[in-house]
Amino acid sequence: MKKIYSSLYSYFKVIVMAVLLAVVYYLFVVENHFAPAGLNGIATMIQYKTGFSIGYMSLIINVPLCLLAFVFIDRSFAKRTLVFCLAYSFCYIALQKTGIHNIQYNANGHDTIYPVILSGVIGGVVYGVCFKNNASTGGTDIISRYVSKIEPEFNFFKITFIFNAIVAIVSFFVYAQPAGNNVYEYDYKPVCLCLIYCFLSAFVGDFIIKGTKKAYQFTIITNYPEEIIYEISNKLKHSVTKVTAVGSYTNNEKTVLICVINRHQIADLKDILSKFDDTFSFSEIVSEVYGNFKHIKISAKHINERK
Repeated sequence: MKKIYSSLYSYFKVIVMAVLLAVVYYLFVVENHFAPAGLNGIATMIQYKTGFSIGYMSLIINVPLCLLAFVFIDRSFAKRTLVFCLAYSFCYIALQKTGIHNIQYNANGHDTIYPVILSGVIGGVVYGVCFKNNASTGGTDIISRYVSKIEPEFNFFKITFIFNAIVAIVSFFVYAQPAGNNVYEYDYKPVCLCLIYCFLSAFVGDFIIKGTKKAYQFTIITNYPEEIIYEISNKLKHSVTKVTAVGSYTNNEKTVLICVINRHQIADLKDILSKFDDTFSFSEIVSEVYGNFKHIKISAKHINERK
C-alpha cells in the first residue's frame, strides 16, 4: 500500500509541474518573442508564425515519442512523461480558451530579461522535479535519453545542449521583423534570450536533481579506532564504518574509519581527531545522502556496553 501511495504522489507531482510549466509558458513566454529550450521552443516558434497552439503541437510531438519511450527506453519513465505532456497540453489549451490575455506579461521589447529569468528558473524547477520522479517534459528529453541508452558514450546533457543550440539558431530567423519590400530586420536578442533560458533552466534543474543535502565524507586512518568511534557516536551522533587496512610503505596494519557528517559538524570532528596522535584524515564532498538513517544512530551507552 505504501508503494502505491508513493507512486500516486509521484504522478501528482508530475501533474503539478506540468500545470506550472503551462502557466509559465502562457504568462511569460509566448508574448515576449523568444523560444525556450527543446521541442517546446520549436512549438513556441510555430505558434508565433502560424497561430497553431503550443498545446496541440505538444500532443502531436510528444504522444508518439512517449509510445516509443514505452517500447525502447523505460515503461515507468514513458508513462510519467505521457502524463506530464497530457496535463501540460490540456492546461495550456484551457488557458487559451479562457481568453484571459490581460494577465499575460508582455514586455513589448523592453525588459524582456525579467520574463526570461522567471520562466527559466521555474522551468529548471519543473525539469528537476520531473527527473527526480523518473519523468521528463517530453521532446528532446526523450530523444536525448534514447540516444544515451543506445550510445552510452554520448552525454545526456551534451545531446540536450545540441538540440537547444539548434533552437536558438532557428529563433534568429523566426523572430526577424519585416522592414518592407521583402526585407527583414534580424536581431540577436531572441538567440540571447533562448540561451539565457537554457542556462538558467539547466542550472536550476541540475541543482534540484543533485539536491541540497550536501554532506562531507571523512576517511580517517588511525591506531585509535574505538576511541574515535566512541567520540563520534557520543558527540556527533553518527555511526562509523570500520575497515582494516595495511600501509604500503610500512606494511603496518591500521584501521580506516569512514564517516559522513553534516557541514556544521566539521569543526567538531576536527577537534576530536586532534586528540589522537598518528591519525590522518581527508574529506570529500558528498552531493546527497540517500537512505533513512533516523533509526541507525548508535548511542554512547551502547558503545560503552560493547567495550
